[in-house]
Amino acid sequence: MIAVSESYTTPPSFFHSALHERVYATLAELAIPFERVDCEEAITMEDCIAINQALQVETVKTLFLANRQETQFYLLVTPGNKPFRTKDFSHTLGVSRVSFATPEKLLELLGCKVGAATIFGLLLDPDCRIRAVIDRDVLSLENYACTDSTTTGYMKVKTTDILEKFLPRVGHTPDIITL
Repeated sequence: MIAVSESYTTPPSFFHSALHERVYATLAELAIPFERVDCEEAITMEDCIAINQALQVETVKTLFLANRQETQFYLLVTPGNKPFRTKDFSHTLGVSRVSFATPEKLLELLGCKVGAATIFGLLLDPDCRIRAVIDRDVLSLENYACTDSTTTGYMKVKTTDILEKFLPRVGHTPDIITL
């Protein structure tokens, strides 16, 4: 199990990227309170077990998907323990089969590396090239836990703050689907 820090309600003292800094600036601008932890690198949902315990919440799974031609992109948020099947996702949205976007596209469009995909990456998508998609089960969660755009920082915020403050601020209206 990975090592996880105590929780904090202040931004980190060091930012790993411009997006990382922008995440915390946007939370402050929107008056969205958060609780965060620092940890060893966490890439998989199994790595998130200790993070979930520290934040007393279940981390959501955020997947960055693309069609074969990499002309359409999707950021899917679903409960961390829910299995994902591309066939079900594609059928539900009525789109051609998708797969995971390349690490290069993840970095280019969302400003993060594999394991750090986060809804906060939409800060870098003012033209809404990425279609935000949220599994209906996420809406029932009181708290939303995800990376802060790094693989070594995770945070918890109110789900309603993501839906009612953050997504409108970045100009994204998510598709709500049932997977």
